[in-house]
Amino acid sequence: MVVPPHRKEHDVTKTDLRRTYRAARKAFVAGLAPGERERLERQLASSIAPALAGVGMAGSYAAVADEIDPVWIEKQLGPHAFPRVTGPDIQFHQVEWHELVPGFQGIPEPPASAPRVEPDLLLVPLIAVTLAGVRLGQGRGYYDRALAALRRRRPVLAIGLAWECQIAPALPADAWDMPLDMIATPGRLVDCRKHR
Repeated sequence: MVVPPHRKEHDVTKTDLRRTYRAARKAFVAGLAPGERERLERQLASSIAPALAGVGMAGSYAAVADEIDPVWIEKQLGPHAFPRVTGPDIQFHQVEWHELVPGFQGIPEPPASAPRVEPDLLLVPLIAVTLAGVRLGQGRGYYDRALAALRRRRPVLAIGLAWECQIAPALPADAWDMPLDMIATPGRLVDCRKHR
């Protein structure tokens, strides 16, 4: 499967969906009472716990703005990695949080000198997702290309992390879109493979 190096947002439908679900996510987080966001993100860590058994190396991400934050999940993991943007792709490097530096678009990422690894479990950020694991991302295809490359070499469990308001009834999918295996929200863990 070939994934284009740059996905253009020429698809008005996906662009509109991104706008709609970003606005829903922003409104949801803005409406949370003080302390509620942390409580929900701790619940997310409890929801996903059954899927973490036997993980060798997990890949996580540094949440920005109103994305759901995997920090409490990371506390349950052993060593884990974060993505680093390298041209049209992302690669995963094992680091501690304090080692992250501002990277692409100011998002914290590992320095180039950090050890490169291949995760067997990937926590995936998203804008929207269906129960069948169709994911709507930022539109650049970084995670689709990374998952395609990793899955060519070995099995990788991809788990999308979402607020409940990001679960969509349906989303368009292109041939290069990589499906998620599971979705974790603060209230549930969904096996997407059962919904296909």
